[in-house]
Amino acid sequence: MSKTLIRGGTVVTAVDTYKADVAIVDGRIAAIFGDGAGPNMTFDTTIDATGKYVMPGGIDAHTHLDMPFGGTTSSDDFETGTLAAAHGGTTSIIDFAIQAKGDPLRKGLDTWHAKAEGQAAIDYAFHMIMTDVNDGTIEEMGQLVKEGITSFKMFMAYPGVLMVDDGQIFRGMQRAGEIGALICMHAENGIPLDVLIGQAIAKGNTAPKYHSITRPQIAEAEGTHRAICLAEMAGAPVYMVHLSAERALKQVVEARDRGLPTYAETCPQYLFLSDENLDEPGFEGAKYVCTPPLRPKHMQEDLWRGLRTHDLQVVSTDHCPFCMKGQKELGKDSFAKIPNGMPGVETRLYLLWDGGVRQGRISMNRFVEITSTAPAKLFGLYPKKGTIAIGADADLLVWDGEKKHVLSDKTLHMRVDYSPYEGREVVGAPTHVLSHGRVVVENGKYLGKKGDGRFVQRGTFAL
Repeated sequence: MSKTLIRGGTVVTAVDTYKADVAIVDGRIAAIFGDGAGPNMTFDTTIDATGKYVMPGGIDAHTHLDMPFGGTTSSDDFETGTLAAAHGGTTSIIDFAIQAKGDPLRKGLDTWHAKAEGQAAIDYAFHMIMTDVNDGTIEEMGQLVKEGITSFKMFMAYPGVLMVDDGQIFRGMQRAGEIGALICMHAENGIPLDVLIGQAIAKGNTAPKYHSITRPQIAEAEGTHRAICLAEMAGAPVYMVHLSAERALKQVVEARDRGLPTYAETCPQYLFLSDENLDEPGFEGAKYVCTPPLRPKHMQEDLWRGLRTHDLQVVSTDHCPFCMKGQKELGKDSFAKIPNGMPGVETRLYLLWDGGVRQGRISMNRFVEITSTAPAKLFGLYPKKGTIAIGADADLLVWDGEKKHVLSDKTLHMRVDYSPYEGREVVGAPTHVLSHGRVVVENGKYLGKKGDGRFVQRGTFAL
């Protein structure tokens, strides 16, 4: 029986802030004691959290590890990606297993289980990407839910590769409503976007900045509106992934004001970067090619407002890294061939604390909510994860709100040859990261090992 005490810290959850000692026994939170009223017992490990905060570990509900895309594969696998996540204070991820068109869902899920098993440093779960909704896959959805795969993603973009039509989306939503699953939507109207991309290339407009120009925010707003309408018709909840733009957010706000179970996430790149980055000299803009694209800088404040008003519930990363050398450079002659994606699983908490909490945009409690508690509740991990409560998994951070850290590919652990935030100094970082009560990172040193992470079966949507 292992026993750990985190002593002298200030516990911060989505709803409370108080001084307390936290006792961990065999990987779970066993007791929470008032300040100075700790137990009269012996612990194997005592962590002094004086002057620091004790928070639930981060949950990143949107990652793409070891994912084939655009003629290459995302550069982080489940070993390197989860190790980087742990360094940044994330203790659970939800990655996306992909159904190839024509294949059963089971085949895609088995492929992702094989990628992750024995590799992950922290706990992981899966969403299921559906690219072919038919009688067989509709039936399979029920079986996967019984195995803890309780969310399914569909795409309105990438015709011929990932896109499904409105009829398939509607059938998937109906089935999700029946079995308690949650549908995640990539909401961009992909067919006209392909027309715009083809027209730009025909005119010789091939630089990275045209990735943004050919994916205007109206395509995301239209897709978001359509997804919400289909979900309303199906009587099912819907979760909009990586929302980037002001007009798409307005669609979510309107739906929520009408009481619809509509939810949305945004990502750090949309809060801290803009389409100006895509126009950096030479081919440097390729670093910032992701989908949806980076938007005009003024839209950052729309997204921050959405986080403050709870119209955006979650900040995930859409971590899908590609190196400049050998991967992004596949698109040197055309922006349409640049693999879409950016690294972010390690830097999410740094950026949100420094640029959110310290700038007065969000409170500490809201920081915990958007990075841990809300994704846990939406995706069936709560109260096992996402909070500090007796019986919960001891996935915890000891967080130094004044610790300085410079973001660079030389200081970070993601397997990618650049950082979108190169040279940015952030304030706020974990001194200790605990997974199931074990310290996996201490003062920047990784103490865990490959395979420490476990597959987590999630509950059904319950909001």
